[in-house]
Amino acid sequence: MKLNARNLVLILLGNFLLAVAVGYFILPNNILSGGVAGIAVALHSFVQIPTDWIVNGLVIGLFFVGWIFLGKDFAIKTVLSSFVYPIFLTLISQFNIPLTIDPLLASFYGGIIGGVGIGLVIRTGASTGGMDVPPLIAHKYTNISIAKLILITDFFTVLLGLLAYDLEAVLIGIISVFTTSFAIDKVLLMGGQESKSVQIISEQYSIISARIHEKLERGTTITDAVGGYTNNAKKIILVVVSQNQYPQLIDLINEIDSKAFIITTDTTDVHGEGFSYGYRV
Repeated sequence: MKLNARNLVLILLGNFLLAVAVGYFILPNNILSGGVAGIAVALHSFVQIPTDWIVNGLVIGLFFVGWIFLGKDFAIKTVLSSFVYPIFLTLISQFNIPLTIDPLLASFYGGIIGGVGIGLVIRTGASTGGMDVPPLIAHKYTNISIAKLILITDFFTVLLGLLAYDLEAVLIGIISVFTTSFAIDKVLLMGGQESKSVQIISEQYSIISARIHEKLERGTTITDAVGGYTNNAKKIILVVVSQNQYPQLIDLINEIDSKAFIITTDTTDVHGEGFSYGYRV
């Protein structure tokens, strides 16, 4: 990873926001959030160790686990986060601003702020360390989406709280998990252009393709296919259009062949002329 000035600023800002979320909202209100903060809150009832010490220990320990399983590149990308975040959290704990806030609001805002911080770090290609490590290891061996794995890991982290807290605390914690996931998605997709990937099967493929070039000024790809039931040769048109062009595309197709078979997929990561560069985990 090339750690340029922009990436350095994003990593520092992201870790600071995460520390703010944990230090001001999650730990003071004993919110069973995801990540190492949620584990610290759950374990605090069993081991009388300050929660910020537990968080710092988990972050550093999981960094070395990631180094072992994910290699040197991971270590280089994550070392800054793994050591800067505990420093930020310790400073915030020392200069804490007392906030009297409803636990529901603390869970919501802690999740949003923390999610924004994590998203900023991931946009640079780095990791915040901590409980990001197990999902990254699982992704390496399963190829399941990292975002889904983080959500699953955080969900089970919150359920761990049932050992020490009641169901209400767990339900409040789930708010933090889902708001964190929502904020991460929004930050990662920020600057990307949502588009539609469309496959069209029609006997009038040549006319439809030409009209797409002419009316929508989008390129197309035509591939050969064989019907699985009829064994008849077919042509498939592949085209990617922006969200606002999609209704025009459907109207255009229907004007030429109302019986055309259309398959549409949402996409936010389109690289090439006419589209923005997005980022998807």
